[in-house]
This record gives sequence, C-alpha cells and structure tokens, in this order.
Amino acid sequence: MDDSDIIALYFDRDESAIPQTAAKYGTYCYAIAEHILANHEDSEECVNDTWLHAWNAMPPTHPAHLKLFLARIARNLAFNRFHARKTARRGSGEMLLVLDELAETIADARTTEGVVEEKELSGCISRFLHTLPERDCGIFLKRYFYVLPVREIAAQYQLSEKHTSTALSRTRKKLAAYLRKEGYFL
Repeated sequence: MDDSDIIALYFDRDESAIPQTAAKYGTYCYAIAEHILANHEDSEECVNDTWLHAWNAMPPTHPAHLKLFLARIARNLAFNRFHARKTARRGSGEMLLVLDELAETIADARTTEGVVEEKELSGCISRFLHTLPERDCGIFLKRYFYVLPVREIAAQYQLSEKHTSTALSRTRKKLAAYLRKEGYFL
C-alpha cells in the first residue's frame, strides 16, 4: 500500500491505517527510537505512541511525506522519553508522568511568538541544509536527526570516523555562520 492510500485511511478514520502504517514503517520508526533510547521496551512504546500520535494528527494534518512525518513523531517521542528517564533518575519522574498524563488536556504553555520563532528557525535550518552537498547534508541529518553514532555514519559513507567528525564540525560551523547571517544570534 502506498503512502497516499495509508493517509486516506487516516482521513477516513479507518482503523486499518494503523496496522498498514506499522507494517510499512514499524521497523524504521523502531530504529529511530532505539538509536536514541538504546532500550527495547522504551523503543517499542515510542513506536506504539507514534501510531497514536499519527492517528490524532491526521486529519487535519496532511503530511507531504508520511515517512518523514512518522520519523519526526518517533524521534520527538524518543527524546521526550530519554529526557524523562534522565530526570526520573534525579527523583522528579512522577511529576513528569503527571504532566505527560495531562498533556492532552492542558493547552500548550508556549507563546504564539515562540511557536512562530521556532517555525522560522526550522525553516531557516531547512534552507541551509538545501545549500549543502548531498553527502554533507546526509551526514548531518543522520547524526542530528536520526541520532546515529559517528562510527555508523562513517561506515555508511565509507569514510573514517575522523573524516566524518570533521565534516560534522565544519557543517556545524557553516550552520552557525548561516544563522548569524539570517539574524539569529547564538
């Protein structure tokens, strides 16, 4: 089943959308969560939560690229779980659990201005990534979006780890310069 058919199932509120999504993108979303969490059970929960979030988002959201839409959800859920685990070790995990339970009931505390600035920054970074050569863009995304280890990225591109680390460092510096040029001060 192709992505447009799966999206149509979500818009029709057809529950078969979830197993179809899981069959096509389950392994992909699991790999994203596992790279961040390094924990099978937590990664499985993130994947299941990804389907729920996708169900709740479509409609009204109509993703242009279902795979990237799901990757973003899985990634954000995994980072949230990672930070929750880290905080829980410091003794305030229960508060995070309570806030998580209330998240769908309570409005987002971020200001409209902050949300707009976040979208503008996201667009700026996206434009920057389009200026990069394909390999540098791929290395950057694999490291900072998919959270792959440098050693794994180096192997995928048949580079040394040192070369990959240097490429990442140079791209970060280019990004900082680009953001300053666009009016963002870091």
